[in-house]
Parts: sequence; structure tokens; C-alpha cells
Amino acid sequence: MITTRVYEVKAKSILTPSQTLLRHYSLNPYVGCSFGCRYCYASYMTRYREYKERWGSFVEVKINAPTLLERELGRKRPGSIQMSTVCDPYQPIEKRYELTRSCLEIMAKLPYRSQYFPLYIITKSPLVLRDLDLIKRIPNVEVGFSIGTDNERIRRLFEPYSPPLQARLNALKILKKEGIRTFVLVAPALPMVPERLSRMLRGLVDRVYVDCMNYVWKSKNVYLQNHLEKFLTNEFCQYVKEVFMSEFS
Repeated sequence: MITTRVYEVKAKSILTPSQTLLRHYSLNPYVGCSFGCRYCYASYMTRYREYKERWGSFVEVKINAPTLLERELGRKRPGSIQMSTVCDPYQPIEKRYELTRSCLEIMAKLPYRSQYFPLYIITKSPLVLRDLDLIKRIPNVEVGFSIGTDNERIRRLFEPYSPPLQARLNALKILKKEGIRTFVLVAPALPMVPERLSRMLRGLVDRVYVDCMNYVWKSKNVYLQNHLEKFLTNEFCQYVKEVFMSEFS
């Protein structure tokens, strides 16, 4: 595990306009992530603040996130929320600060407001199961896991400090058994046998989204050093999309 520098800050807002077309708001209790994914797009955040550490070796902790969320749920226009976009809400530091859990407590406490803010939780960590009691009380919630490959060796190459694939699959199985709607982001599509990953996800998810490796320059050396160049082609990504479309459409 890499050494992570922690900055405690007070944010001005917590429900911020989403940069994706699928969601209205982003909810980031943290900025930065210690999972160290080689392809992480969120490193663009370093443009807006002068961090001394490289992306992946610091986490900014928004200590007032729950207070802001309770206030903004009553003021913002209704819309869907993605948690999170510039961090993993269940990265290791969440065990210490519990900001994600505190935000879920707010949404569970205010179901009459939360029903107008569908919540989509995205993580790589089975720590999400800790909050199953709250998730089951929140209306309009779905939990998704980022799973970009079927191969544990590939996972270690591209996501060196993230939880193992099997831990994510086991968590999905429990969530599904508890009646939670689930999804998987195969994004980016890493080197894999897509048919195998498709079989691994069968019965565990309601939906699967696939996207290509959009920021090739971030991880191109990993592909080249491990002779994985064939998995960088548009043809490969299109094939992955076709496999999952046939299984989960």
C-alpha cells in the first residue's frame, strides 16, 4: 500500500454538477484515492489545486460533507446523484472518517427528500457491505462495482492497491441477495476474456456498462511492458461491448 497524505478541508458544496451525461450531481466525500489505478481519469483535479503529492498518494477529506448534504437535499433541484466521481467512496480512509456512511445516514434519515435524488454508488471495495443497513433504507439506490477484467494478474498491473476481483464479486452476490439493484462498470475495458467475465457476472447484476480505455497515455507503458498492445485497439473494445450487449441487454 502506498503512503497517503491526508488533508482535512471544509467544502463549500457537496452536490456538484456532474461531468457525466448520465447523472445530475456528483457526491464526493473525498478528493483523491489510494487505490492507485494506473488509468484514473480523475487526476485532472490536480489542475485546480496545487498538491505537492502525485495523484493517488493523497486524499482530501471533506469533513463537513454530511452537514452540507443534509442542507442541499432540501435546496437543490431533484436529480440523480453519482457517488463518487473523483474518489472511491469506500477507499481505506473511509474506515477512519466514515464520511460515506454519514452521508448515507442523512439520505436514510430523510427518505421523503431522498426519493427525488436517485443514488448510484460506484466502488471497487467490499467495504460497501458495512453500510448495507443504510442502503436498504434509502429509496432509489443502486450499487455498482468497477470490474474491468476477469484476470487477477491484470488487476494487479492496472489497479495495484485495489481489492481483489473475487472480493468484488462476493460483495455483488450479497447485495443482490439482499434485494439491492446492482450494476457493473467494465470501464475501462482492460485486457480480458470478455466471455469469461460475462459468465462471472451472470446472476449478480441488473446492468453492465462498457467503455474503452479513453486516456491511453496514462497506462500505455503498462500495456507495452507486458506485451498487451492488442487489447488497446478499438476492435477489442467493440468486441467486449458486443459480448456484454448480447448477455445483459
